[in-house]
Amino acid sequence: MLNLYPAQIESVSLHRVGNKSKNESIFLSEKPFGLNDEMSGLLKEYFFKPFREKEENYFRFDHEVDLEFNEVYKAVSEIFADSGNIHALSKKITTHLFEQSNHPHIKSGEVYVVHFSDMVLDNAKVEAIGIFKSELKHDFLQFKEDGQNLEILIKQGININKLDKGCIVFNVSKEEGYKVLSVDSNRYDAKYWLENFLGLAALTDENFYTKNYLKFCQNFAKDVVLPAEDKQQEVLFMNRAVNHFAKNDAFEETSFLNEVMENPELIPEFKHYKVEKGPKYSIEDVSNFDIANKAVSDARKKIKNVINLDTNIQIKMDFINPESAEKFVEKGWDEERQMYYYLVYFNKEQKS
Repeated sequence: MLNLYPAQIESVSLHRVGNKSKNESIFLSEKPFGLNDEMSGLLKEYFFKPFREKEENYFRFDHEVDLEFNEVYKAVSEIFADSGNIHALSKKITTHLFEQSNHPHIKSGEVYVVHFSDMVLDNAKVEAIGIFKSELKHDFLQFKEDGQNLEILIKQGININKLDKGCIVFNVSKEEGYKVLSVDSNRYDAKYWLENFLGLAALTDENFYTKNYLKFCQNFAKDVVLPAEDKQQEVLFMNRAVNHFAKNDAFEETSFLNEVMENPELIPEFKHYKVEKGPKYSIEDVSNFDIANKAVSDARKKIKNVINLDTNIQIKMDFINPESAEKFVEKGWDEERQMYYYLVYFNKEQKS
């Protein structure tokens, strides 16, 4: 669980990188940027906004040979060891980014290397290093009094409500490659930031497995349960799956299948589907893991529990009390109308 609000900016180093393939240059500032309270507040909002809005998907630094060959990991480790070296090391980080900026689609932009204190991660205060890049420039208007007239000036600048690229490296789990969050708003150069520059791999922790297994179940429900049975059973299957995760601290696949799979004939289908689709979610060899409660809560919000009918009627199932949907909603076929129907039982209508 991440809380960015108490975080303080200790220093900012500001540079600019161009596109090497277009013979654009790199500009490295001689000194750190001078901050005041107003600028600090604006920059915090600029840097943090996409991370507040985005699901917490953690990464770690990686390298095919050894972590020490990952340039950003090495530089960040040196900063955590001695933050007095941050400006010199920010130049190394920016130069490394410039070396990766050799595809025609990559845009020039400003690079910010930021030292944060008082980040709160999993209820503990940690320091962190942020690396951010602004790329897209937007037109904006300025106004100037010229004698008796008001003039319009067209300027260009960045939109502080939309960060183009960024990552936050938390000073935890160094030996495993730290815990890292990353955002990239521009999809035209996806490998450039995450892979070529940062060298990140997904952090396969309990959050990763909980989230991915539930996504896998959601696709199984859509691809197998829905065609084999109906929309009601698809919704109810996911209902039971989410509730199984919610009430257990650890996941064990056999127990899960015995509890949530009401039609035992679908268990072999589930295992076959896992062999076929499991690698997409990195769960093909996973059958036991600790459950992350936050990932379950996030999944519950995203999973649709509504049956949409072609008669412009919706039936919403309750994810908290699945037995209600099973006991009080029946599906049938009307011979006279040649239509399916849902029969819903209730005692009284609840006031909204």
